[in-house]
Amino acid sequence: MKTERRLNNTYKNAEKIYFDNNSKYIFFSDMHRGDDSVSDEFTRNQNVFLHALNYYYKEGYEYIEVGDGDELWEYKNFSVIRLAHSDVFTVIKKFYDEGRFIMLYGNHNIYLKSKRFIKNNYYQYYDEYNQKRVDLFRGLEPKEAIILKHKKTKQKIFVLHGHQGDFMNDQFWVFSMLLLRYFWRYLHIVGFDNPTSPARNLYKRHKVEKVYSKWIEKHKIMIICGHTHRPKFPKVNELPYFNLGCCTRTRGIAGIEIVNGKILMVDWRIAAAENGELKIHRTVVRGPEPIEKFNSKNNQYPIHCKRN
Repeated sequence: MKTERRLNNTYKNAEKIYFDNNSKYIFFSDMHRGDDSVSDEFTRNQNVFLHALNYYYKEGYEYIEVGDGDELWEYKNFSVIRLAHSDVFTVIKKFYDEGRFIMLYGNHNIYLKSKRFIKNNYYQYYDEYNQKRVDLFRGLEPKEAIILKHKKTKQKIFVLHGHQGDFMNDQFWVFSMLLLRYFWRYLHIVGFDNPTSPARNLYKRHKVEKVYSKWIEKHKIMIICGHTHRPKFPKVNELPYFNLGCCTRTRGIAGIEIVNGKILMVDWRIAAAENGELKIHRTVVRGPEPIEKFNSKNNQYPIHCKRN
């Protein structure tokens, strides 16, 4: 019941953004950008992610970052993260300057709820080479969630990180953050997993998915989220629960696209050609499927349909 109430409040306060069949979105989540050290799991995929972002920028997509972009639990100094992944932030700034970037916060970058923190860290940074402060994301307003609403069909898509209602990563996040920053971070380097993270705990991962599926079943609204690090694209007769996976896997990154009124899951990874040349490939894993297929008005997921 507490999770449903938490989701209801998040949905109620979410900003509505209107789209149509000409809109193009790419959703990524759970980059966990760090300091480029051995504990920074994003480093191995930085070049893949950078290549993907450049592709989506050139193709005219809007980039929606669905939480946990920056690992602010482990690294309290954002300037270290920005410096370690400056090329990535340079491309994101291109999206932002053209009004094509939306940042949602998750549990690992929940500090973005603070306007003061955003102003002090994300508006500007000090360029050591030119010895002056330059703009980064001036005026940035990270959101907890958004609702994409189709201009014609009125179909709604609820987009949020997915930690909402996960007690250890939501209401009790300060304790989990301290454990990670001063304990699990170092044990993880030598192979131990953090049991409070749904990405490392199979039981917690499935529990999160089940409670979100119950909310979808009751409210008949499609959800796109992250948090569990487990990619999910619903099959026939399953509830419209979409999960972006993450960008810290050893074999590439996963994301979801919405383009031409259709939704699809994609995978970006480095693969070897027959001649031995290494290239970054984009592969469609699931879809494309018409978004309207997941509209409750079309009776595609009745009350007794199969849950995840």
